[in-house]
Amino acid sequence: MKKGLVLEGGAMRGLFTAGVMDVLMENGVGFDGVVGVSAGACFGCNYKSNQPGRSIRYNTRFARDKRYCSVRSFIRTGDLYNAEFCYHTIPKELDVFDEETFNNSPMEFYVVCTDAETGKAVYRRCSRADDSFLEWVRASASMPLAARVVDIDGRKLLDGGIADSIPLRFMESTGYERNVVILTQPRGYRKKQTKSLRLIKTAMRKYPAIINAVAERHKMYNSELKYVVAAENEGRAFVIAPDEKLPANHVEHDPEVMREVYRLGRKAGTEKLDELIAFLGKIE
Repeated sequence: MKKGLVLEGGAMRGLFTAGVMDVLMENGVGFDGVVGVSAGACFGCNYKSNQPGRSIRYNTRFARDKRYCSVRSFIRTGDLYNAEFCYHTIPKELDVFDEETFNNSPMEFYVVCTDAETGKAVYRRCSRADDSFLEWVRASASMPLAARVVDIDGRKLLDGGIADSIPLRFMESTGYERNVVILTQPRGYRKKQTKSLRLIKTAMRKYPAIINAVAERHKMYNSELKYVVAAENEGRAFVIAPDEKLPANHVEHDPEVMREVYRLGRKAGTEKLDELIAFLGKIE
């Protein structure tokens, strides 16, 4: 039975996910595959490279660094989170991503993006931690208004959460029968249509499919939440979610807030650990 880990996005709320994952990694919980969306992809790749602590470490270290996330970066490059610094300088020089462990791990790792020209989800299996992999991760986290469209392999890509925010159906369709789903919103949360739709219509006027996908995203998201709950009730999924709304904003420069979100993730992971292990059957 293939065991999967499904990671929702949520920008800096994703540090909750990082906290949960670090507890699981530290306790030897293994998965056959991981799928990450946006922040879930950015932080989830550390599971395949077996680097607990890395996500919270580099985020707090560079929280106030203008090279990492700043209006200056947005004005100069079109990306609020500086593409070169975040996705190349940090993992290659400043907080090194373990490419060898990632490449040698049998764990499957999938990144979810949205095709800007069709508005549909694109699922990319990343087996090697090369420059192409880093660009796919960047595309998965490239939110409209905060980032440029990313060109990869003839596709124009944006944030995966626009088209598939919680890709449990995808993992099940790929043969994963038992999945752990980490959410970054509390149970009972329901998404409403974005207040930024008018701005997105202007900024994304070349991509009408993206405008439509963003306009309908709340319906897709709420439908996926309903599916996750049904899967949980049927015993196919194990869900971990924060008890209440997390204190982090989409853009967060306060390291203490980051640490608190991460702490809440560790707390949830620790509290659910025994139950999660029982759900998976055993620790690999």
